[in-house]
Amino acid sequence: MWRSERQPGESQHNMKAETAAAMPGFIAGLSGKILALTVGIIMVAEVVFFVPSLASMRLRWLDDRLNTAAAAVTVIDGLQPLELPQGLQDDTLMATGTKAIVLRKDGTSQLLAMADMPPEISATYDLAHVGPVQAVLDAFDTLLFGGNRTIRVLDQVGESAAVIELVMSDYELRQALLVYARNIFLLSILLSSVTAMLVFFRLNSLIVRPLRRQIASMETFSERPEEADSVFRPSDNEDELGVAGRHLSFMQLELQRTLRQQKRLAELGLAVSKINHDMRNILASAQLMSDRIAGTDDPVVKRIAPKLLRAIDRAAGYSRSVLSYGQVSEAEPNRERIDFSALVNDVRDYLDLSADAQIEWINLVPDGLEVDADADQIFRVVFNLCRNSAQALEQQARQRRDSLNCLTVSAVRHGSVVSISVDDTGPGMPQKARENLFAAFRGSARSGGTGLGLAIARELVLAHGGTIALVEKAGQGTLFRIEIPDRPVSLETYRNESV
Repeated sequence: MWRSERQPGESQHNMKAETAAAMPGFIAGLSGKILALTVGIIMVAEVVFFVPSLASMRLRWLDDRLNTAAAAVTVIDGLQPLELPQGLQDDTLMATGTKAIVLRKDGTSQLLAMADMPPEISATYDLAHVGPVQAVLDAFDTLLFGGNRTIRVLDQVGESAAVIELVMSDYELRQALLVYARNIFLLSILLSSVTAMLVFFRLNSLIVRPLRRQIASMETFSERPEEADSVFRPSDNEDELGVAGRHLSFMQLELQRTLRQQKRLAELGLAVSKINHDMRNILASAQLMSDRIAGTDDPVVKRIAPKLLRAIDRAAGYSRSVLSYGQVSEAEPNRERIDFSALVNDVRDYLDLSADAQIEWINLVPDGLEVDADADQIFRVVFNLCRNSAQALEQQARQRRDSLNCLTVSAVRHGSVVSISVDDTGPGMPQKARENLFAAFRGSARSGGTGLGLAIARELVLAHGGTIALVEKAGQGTLFRIEIPDRPVSLETYRNESV
């Protein structure tokens, strides 16, 4: 049965397309949310303004009716004790929009004008004694439930003690409130729309557009991180978005640099593995020839042959370690009791310092001091440190003929821990190397160095459960201190050794 196969590149592309978040549209994006939020805030502000203004409009409307009625009452009161004709009463009531007018004066109530007997009065409002909260409640009560009710309204006539009372329908009052509410609503919509658009365009230029530029840069960088033009170009703004843009640009540059370095390391690792594969065959042949040379009777050859054999064995071990480096960490140490003083002498022979009188080698390791460690790995640690010191001292000797060039290796046991010191009188560790002390390809103290020696030494020491550190010293030079603890001894082994 025919079956389609998906190419690896196509699978990765589809996975990116599924996991990547698309740029949101106007409504779902930040622009739409800012616009909606601005409109909402302005509408809330308009509502807060509308509530007291509606109550104030109602009081003004009633106050206008009372003022008109008070003017008419003043004229009518001046005609006393004459009784007004019914026609004049109707004209007065029509002008004030009321059904009856009552004047309370000197403890008496006088009905000045009345169209007909009003129905039952639903509510009474005394404008002289109304608070702001009650005014708001009364306004909404009329707006929502009024229109078919008869109400009584009272207020003082000017500065006098007389009180005027009107009996009227609240229909016209409710219609006036509805018109006012409609006008306020339309005005609020207009103001909120204009203000929201102005705020939106400004916030869009200040926030949304710079943010979209950063998002677009992230998307481009995630697709093509190796290209230089994919790095975000920040603006010179001093606000938070400007700072975020500069941090994004710096992060992308650092990541781009790391990716290039990782690519070079991968290519280097492949090349080293190929070279190392052939190197193992060459070392195997060298081991066979060294074994034959060791069988000769020449005393010089017999003296040199064991060192040559150990060197070839260590080189073969290093070759196997390079091939296994893809496992991220070094092999587990094969620990045993080692004569550390003899190991330090082997380091001196490998460095070949005896032929260089410019560097004074000092071995302060006590005879018989043993370290519980892997012989090859602890040799690599001490050798890397001593080689760095020797190279620094050689450079110093070339620059200053009268300089003191000493390389000292010492060790002391403190209980179950052996403390090893590698001390030199060289120029010291540069500040840049101190900042990246144990980082591969970054912690080199000299030009052209890779920094791998310290990185390898740290990894091997940590594999032994120990520590390695750069120690500050009073004089000139560099001092590294290594502490290697012994393996924990089981209770059964301790009892067997104590017998």
